[in-house]
Amino acid sequence: MKRLFAVMLMMALLCAAAAQAEEAPLTVTYPNGAPGVALAVMAAANPEPFTAVTADTIAAEFAKNEADFIIAPINAGAKLFKAGKSTYRLAAVVTWGNLYFASQKEGFSAQDLNGKLVLFGENTINASVALYALERSGITPAEVEYLAGAANTQTLLLSDPEAVVLTAEPALTAAGIKNEHVQSISVNALLAEAAGIEGYTQAGLFVRAETLNERPEAVEAFLAEAEAACEKCTSDVNAVAEAAVALEILPNVKVAAQAIPGCAIRFVRALDAKEQVEATAQIDLSQFGGDVPADDFYYGQK
Repeated sequence: MKRLFAVMLMMALLCAAAAQAEEAPLTVTYPNGAPGVALAVMAAANPEPFTAVTADTIAAEFAKNEADFIIAPINAGAKLFKAGKSTYRLAAVVTWGNLYFASQKEGFSAQDLNGKLVLFGENTINASVALYALERSGITPAEVEYLAGAANTQTLLLSDPEAVVLTAEPALTAAGIKNEHVQSISVNALLAEAAGIEGYTQAGLFVRAETLNERPEAVEAFLAEAEAACEKCTSDVNAVAEAAVALEILPNVKVAAQAIPGCAIRFVRALDAKEQVEATAQIDLSQFGGDVPADDFYYGQK
């Protein structure tokens, strides 16, 4: 009888543990920058499952294979998936390009882009997209120089009234608040006018293969919440701004509220965005591992 009781107790404990695991929230790792704004209202409401990391370490999260979801550059996720170094599949595109050319020059216009340009991120998808937008617009810079990141080009933008730089939101908004002479030209606007491309697939929400297999219903429920969170980035900017500041993604509500619209946050399921992902890859295939992503890179309910 005692043995039977022990077996029954063990089974009950196992069932309880399984039920608890099933109810555990799905975990998310995101970069502490503009892409993290996409799910800011979710993370601020329930911070425990969310982990922020620096943008330069986000690629390492794929190798860890711990988080159920990762927000990361789509080209990085695609490259790792193609190389067999990641099982994470693209679930949705969440940001569509936050790049801008900026200057303090009076009457700054596209003609000024034919001079010297200072870009950030040499040999990255951001630089490739910016140069592609210029090429399709018939603009040939006289000289191109590179700095490490948007923070570096922002410093130059503020210190040199003649500089023409590539920057990104929210750095652009912060610069404009500090100096009213800062003007900008959206890279997305150039792409739309010259190439008919409505933004490019910049950052995505990736889902772990094991999570898909073990908790498919939870994945779908999470994606529905994620879509609603992204929608708030246009319908309730102030709420998202407050969430982003609470999470220390953005410095203050004033900057956040002005910068969020320029971050081009829009939730599009992976299968629905497949054509746009491939169009972005074609801009610079080397950033995607030499080819457009294979069909099994995309997650979607059919």
